[in-house]
Amino acid sequence: MTTARPALDPELRELLADMPLMSQLGPEVLAQLRRLPSTSIESLLAHRHVDRLEITVPAEDGAPIPLSVFSPANTDRTTAAPCVYWIHGGGMVMGDRFSQIDIPLEWLDEFGAVVVSVDYRLAPEATGTTLVEDCYQGLLWVADHAAELGIDPARIVVAGASAGGGLAAGVTLLARDLRNPAIAAQMLICPMLDHRNTSTSSRQFSGVPGVWTGEMNAFAWNSVLGDLTDAEVSEYISPALAEDLSGLPTTYIDTGSAEVFRDEDTDYATRIWAVGGQVELHVWAGGFHGFDALYPQAHISVTARRTRTDWLARLLEPHRTAPLTPADGDRP
Repeated sequence: MTTARPALDPELRELLADMPLMSQLGPEVLAQLRRLPSTSIESLLAHRHVDRLEITVPAEDGAPIPLSVFSPANTDRTTAAPCVYWIHGGGMVMGDRFSQIDIPLEWLDEFGAVVVSVDYRLAPEATGTTLVEDCYQGLLWVADHAAELGIDPARIVVAGASAGGGLAAGVTLLARDLRNPAIAAQMLICPMLDHRNTSTSSRQFSGVPGVWTGEMNAFAWNSVLGDLTDAEVSEYISPALAEDLSGLPTTYIDTGSAEVFRDEDTDYATRIWAVGGQVELHVWAGGFHGFDALYPQAHISVTARRTRTDWLARLLEPHRTAPLTPADGDRP
């Protein structure tokens, strides 16, 4: 029986018509995707005045974790800047620290933020909590070296898209439970939060080609978790399992109405509200998974990206908030 699905945004549907789509992901296809050229960081930096630092920090097992640090050039180094700690997407099985890096680089432009992007190890070569622990170790290094990087340790935002959004949620849970480091906010962009892959939206977007389908999601999670039973899966790698979502920093979550992760993302926001936490949630009508990264010039994408930036502005630079007009004065 055909499952009814929310319609795609008309502009996105037209753009997506020219993109080859698939429903399945397996080892051979993954190998092919990994051979595709990665994001050209040089072209993204060409028109920006940016200082770039490449470093390597040790994982808990001693493996090297590359970090790229992008800082505004020719700025007053005596003034500490906000930091965006970026975790890339790719289903935890592909991508690198330059994937979707155009998103946080917009915040470097807008706020003078220092952007740090982490190259965590990928599944299936790395499994279990190794991926989230790599991200956490990179964040610890950033917090410990905030002064030399020109970062304000009170304004560190952990952000990521898709798998990176899920890992960002896991890192934030780890930081809460270990009480280190302090995180000002988490930004979870269409995050991959739940290994169980059983929601209504995961079923709606299975059995049909897409940018990311239920079948592709199952392959990715199987690559990460291997033979682990549900009882053995850590909430730090599958954050939807966390029973306690209290004590988290202010959170931004967005997703599309026409994507696999819609329901697990909205549920995560609802559960944070239920324990008194603060979340701003946006479900973009007609948005498929990663629409704003694939087609940033589409009207809905421009709106989604601008909305995130406006939220960060209220968080990082509250003095920029416009004063109330007389007409606004009586509003709650």
